[in-house]
Amino acid sequence: MGVKAALPSYELGFYALVVTCAVVYSGSGIFEASRDSMNRKAFRDGIKPGWHYFGRKMDVADFEWVMWFTSFRNVIIFALSGHVLFGKICSMTVPQHRAVMYMLYGISAVLGSMGLVYLMIILSHCLVLYSVALAKQKWLCYVAGLCCLASFKMEPFSSWQSGFVTGAFDLQDVLFYGGSSFTIMRCMSFALESSERKEGIYSIFDLLKYNFYLPFFFFGPVMTFDQFHAQVSTRELRRKDDEMKNIQVHALLHLGAIIAVDIFFHFFYILTLPSDLKFMNRLSDWSLAGLAYSNLVYDWVKAAVMFGVINTIARLDHLDPPQPPKCITMLYVFAETHFDRGINDWLCKYVYDHIGENHDNVMKELVASVATFAITTLWLGPCEIVYIWSAINCFGLNFELWVQKFFQQRLFAKLEAKIPEGMSRRIRALFGAVNFWAIVLYNIPALNSLEFALLVTKRLLLTGFPVSTLSIWFITYCGVQLIKERERILAIEEEKTDKAKVE
Repeated sequence: MGVKAALPSYELGFYALVVTCAVVYSGSGIFEASRDSMNRKAFRDGIKPGWHYFGRKMDVADFEWVMWFTSFRNVIIFALSGHVLFGKICSMTVPQHRAVMYMLYGISAVLGSMGLVYLMIILSHCLVLYSVALAKQKWLCYVAGLCCLASFKMEPFSSWQSGFVTGAFDLQDVLFYGGSSFTIMRCMSFALESSERKEGIYSIFDLLKYNFYLPFFFFGPVMTFDQFHAQVSTRELRRKDDEMKNIQVHALLHLGAIIAVDIFFHFFYILTLPSDLKFMNRLSDWSLAGLAYSNLVYDWVKAAVMFGVINTIARLDHLDPPQPPKCITMLYVFAETHFDRGINDWLCKYVYDHIGENHDNVMKELVASVATFAITTLWLGPCEIVYIWSAINCFGLNFELWVQKFFQQRLFAKLEAKIPEGMSRRIRALFGAVNFWAIVLYNIPALNSLEFALLVTKRLLLTGFPVSTLSIWFITYCGVQLIKERERILAIEEEKTDKAKVE
């Protein structure tokens, strides 16, 4: 109830004004803190010389972002440009064999960048999981796949395998573990899809074509085998109306996002500031809340840029890859929280939805979410901070269902039915605001540090109570109402589209 309930335009305008003022006020505090801390000794490793003519240094605390646009920039441009040109030629000359050509190009690129030994390690894991798939037993596919994944994520097996790769360069570890981990997830998808096939089994070449598609190989996203196989098997390659225009627009948006982040890092040191907790104690509650929120938004932007660039290449190859993650600004539900939609789709299909079924049974949901986060923990690499992140997010997902089930009881359903839909929407938004900050605080430990997460939690809930707590809760409530308004408009548009199709 209350999903399509409309609120007065003046009320929504007030909410927008409150959120805008709060963001500007919080941002000004972060800007002042960044300016004042630019030359602090504690921040020397995280802040490097940047725009001298503006008198600004740059936040370089994020290893991944710096890696992409310094040491890995030329490699990305060279490899992906070559793939685009190669793919275009294949699509024009031999569209029926384009998957084989992609595979050959991918194997050549992996061989040239990582060497023969690494390629043999990857092929050996592919062969093992292909052999397991022949048995057509799902449980065996899970066991073998998770054991292979553990061999890249847990010691001493991880160091033992990486020790076979001779030579060293800046990106060797990143490419080794990235390519290995995504390979196992793809091989598991292949094995599980093969076990469900009624007649026969897919060939080893189908697995190799799937795994060595270069844009997805090192950094994902994971596209499940059934979708990839169906799309690359299409012989008639046709573009949808305005598809090339949309691809160009998305490419320009990603370029704009890269430039915007580069500018942002010269004026807001959101990644380096939380590393000095003593300095953090001097900041206001508003600035701390803004820092926590900004860390999540930045991580979403980083994921959106990385997967967006890869997805653009995939769309040029006539594929429909997993979409970029949903922006944290548009989230107040744990079930929609993910930074890698490919891995999320994989986990939902093979673990979460498989065990949880309709997600209306509390016990099945608990088992499904525990199993999902257990595999996610292995995927991320077992360590203390990952254990903490998995535990609290698993709790948040289940607690969300428990609260929902509790308020779906007949007594509360009758009470909600008696109140106006607009008021129902306002009440739900109050709970959504609490959930929003639970999502922020539960993900900060993995994105920044546990100490920073504890500091923000303490300031917002204990030392800042009641003024900071209630005021930030109200501002978040205003933001959730704006999200709900967007969802209402999208729901109405979708309903109109469905009616038009039926007619």
